[in-house]
Amino acid sequence: MTSTLRKVYMVLSPRSLPYAHHALDSLLRNSSEALDLHLITDSDRDKEALVDELTALQPHARHRWSVATKSELLNRETNMFAPYPHLRGFRRGHPCWRKVTDPMLLSEPGAELVLLDPDLYFPNVFRFEDTPTTGLLLMWQRPNCLLPPAVVNAAIEAKIPLAHHVDIGVSYWRSGRDLEWIDWLIGRLGGASLPRMMHIEAIVWAAIAMREGGGYLDPMLWSCWHRTQQKRILRKFGVGGVRILRNERWASIKCFHAGGEAKWWLPDAKGAGMLDPGREVLQAGRVMPFVELTPAQYGREQGAKQLLRRLGYYRLFASD
Repeated sequence: MTSTLRKVYMVLSPRSLPYAHHALDSLLRNSSEALDLHLITDSDRDKEALVDELTALQPHARHRWSVATKSELLNRETNMFAPYPHLRGFRRGHPCWRKVTDPMLLSEPGAELVLLDPDLYFPNVFRFEDTPTTGLLLMWQRPNCLLPPAVVNAAIEAKIPLAHHVDIGVSYWRSGRDLEWIDWLIGRLGGASLPRMMHIEAIVWAAIAMREGGGYLDPMLWSCWHRTQQKRILRKFGVGGVRILRNERWASIKCFHAGGEAKWWLPDAKGAGMLDPGREVLQAGRVMPFVELTPAQYGREQGAKQLLRRLGYYRLFASD
């Protein structure tokens, strides 16, 4: 076990604790490394709730943790983002967007940032991958979470390359690199007129990925929930989420991103005793190079979705 604390960051609202409780517990219980966990939340009341939550979890003494509010970082924002109006505006958008901005405000330029969503589960004793000196690492998923189409098309029209198949449950990055370009990127995507949707974060990461390089984390170790056609049919016929989760590769993965409806199944799956094989999965996975989403490919994907929408597919197989 290394004596160096790995710095990890999570933007978290207490409203997410029904599932985030299990994410935090598994992270702190199963990390083979000592962690310096930074939670970022909205208000003083939210901070009090998260402090109570972490106190109740009783993390091992090797870990450190802290909770910061949005307002507590205003001075740092003023100093660091003063030349970047689009970055400052972006920080005031959807709370998920602060996963891009706020860890930089809590770190020094070039410092390692391991960024986590609150709907992750770590079923085995694991070690985080090494953060590259340049570039970033993201999770891989099919098909992609690049939404809405108007913002994706704005990137395509501006000839901004986007990585395909990105999932932003976990991001490894270095702090404070190329802020001028990121500010420009946000402006070209729409700036202050960007729709307040969490998925905008994925478009920003997809653009940073193609500019800085790096790659996808090994999906055999870093697994993302995929709502396949088979799973949609099972749900339609009343099969419970816990039963569906039994088919995930819990014994061999480091991390499971329980996106969408799957996050709400975690408490019951935990209660059923199926989430904790407790094995050691410490090896580093292979990194796959990012694949660019081409305009032609995106056009085909959107055409297929429009056809399915006209046929009533999404009404028939609506998620929970």
